[in-house]
Amino acid sequence: MNVRRLIPITAVAGAVVLGLTALSACSTSDAADGGNGDKLKVTASFYPMQFLAERIGGEHVAVTSLTKPGVEPHDLELTPRQIGSISESDYVLYLKGVQPAVDDAIKQSGVKNTVDAATLTTLENHGAEVSGHGHEHEHEDEHGHEGEEEAHEEHAEGDGHNHGEEGGADPHIWLDPVKYAEVAKGVGKSLEKADPDHAADYKKNTEALVGELDKLNTAYGTGLKNTATTTFITTHSAFGYLAERYGLTQQGIAGIDPEAEPTPARIQELHTIAEKEKATTVFFETLASDKTAKTLAKDTGLKTDVLDPLEGITKKSQGADYIEVMESNLVALRKALGAK
Repeated sequence: MNVRRLIPITAVAGAVVLGLTALSACSTSDAADGGNGDKLKVTASFYPMQFLAERIGGEHVAVTSLTKPGVEPHDLELTPRQIGSISESDYVLYLKGVQPAVDDAIKQSGVKNTVDAATLTTLENHGAEVSGHGHEHEHEDEHGHEGEEEAHEEHAEGDGHNHGEEGGADPHIWLDPVKYAEVAKGVGKSLEKADPDHAADYKKNTEALVGELDKLNTAYGTGLKNTATTTFITTHSAFGYLAERYGLTQQGIAGIDPEAEPTPARIQELHTIAEKEKATTVFFETLASDKTAKTLAKDTGLKTDVLDPLEGITKKSQGADYIEVMESNLVALRKALGAK
């Protein structure tokens, strides 16, 4: 358990969230709805990549996502038409290790400008349980991240190693605003190279988005600094990077695969953990069944709530885009953890 400073943070967190909401109001591009014209044809593998492409590309790109809203990305099967559309793209943005069908299609597409987001930051191994390393370490460089960013860039460009193929590597990097900002910077640089005529705009859009992500990181760091418990239970172990960033412990009912069924032994273990760590809530996600969460919650007397892994935006999502849903996740976490 981390020692935290007792400070009144509710008002601060609320103000930051309100500011972020205003910033994110015009965050999506309708480029894909209009005619492509001379716009850069961008194919994104699923929502977190689509959001980056739209926000950074702005009016200069026409973005198509391979994963329709409401479809669980891990289960995606591509149609021949989608495979053909990848080959016709000017630029492809994906995250290796999330969607095997997409990885294979991109490998065979022959597209010159393909960017694997996993090479723009570092991936780590996260099991069903992920503990944070403490707030002091995580927040010591909340606004800069320069040394960390340079190390990541050197690592990504210099070793030629594909992080997405590491055994058991957790691909959910977008749920950590700091890592997502690192990816955003890399995407911005790659778009500048792919379309140098609009490099200045890509740079400006990247800086604006990174600024929003820095504010989101600050809101999470402040909002989760003083909580009654640091443990949360979730059906989908997607929040390892988030837990590590903010000194929390994720207890997954199953593993990183959202469809994996928990063992009876794991269910029993979670009963014990919930009692010992004073966990209050079992989280489920918007794109998968809540049956397991409700069963566990009923057996242990816990509440259920939504913690969205942001693999897609639907009408059920607690927000219209990445920033808004992450704000909703922060509210849900503060409530479940007993933030003061």
